[in-house]
Amino acid sequence: MKHVISVLMENEPGALSRVVGLFSARGYNIETLTVAPTEDATLSRLTVVTVGSDEVIEQITKHLNRLVDVVKVVDLTEGAHIERELMLIKVRAVGKEREEVKRMADIFRGRIIDVTDKSYTIELTGNQDKIQAFIEALDRSAIMETVRTGVSGIGRGERILKL
Repeated sequence: MKHVISVLMENEPGALSRVVGLFSARGYNIETLTVAPTEDATLSRLTVVTVGSDEVIEQITKHLNRLVDVVKVVDLTEGAHIERELMLIKVRAVGKEREEVKRMADIFRGRIIDVTDKSYTIELTGNQDKIQAFIEALDRSAIMETVRTGVSGIGRGERILKL
C-alpha cells in the first residue's frame, strides 16, 4: 500500500542525506521525495511516498524517529489528508493538434504557461492519478518533456505537523 510520510527535520547540511541513506540501507524504495524549509527557517519538511505493508511502514517510521536530525514523523495516510503534485509538461502542438492539446489542458484544469509555434508547456497540479491520467490521455509521441515535483501532503482540518 502507498504511504505518504511527512518528516519535520532540522534544516542542516546532511540531514536529507541521512534520511535517504536510511531508506537505501534497508532496501526501502522512495517513489517520490520533496523537501523545503518550513515557516521556521531552522526546520525543513520532507514528504516521502513509499510502498509497503503496515509493518514495513512502522519500521520505517521507527528508524526515521531515531535519526538525530528528525524532529517528528507522521504517516499522513493514517488519517484524512490532502496530497498534490505539480507537473510541467512540454507537448508538441502543431496545426490541428494545438486545439486538441488546449482542450485536454482545459479538461484537466491545467494552464498553458508557455507557447511557441510548435509546442505548449502546460502546468498541471493534482493527485498522482490525475497527473498520470493526463499523461495517458495525450498521444505519447506528442510528449517532448515532463518534470514532476513529487507529492506534497498535509493533514486535513486541525491535524498539523509542528513541534
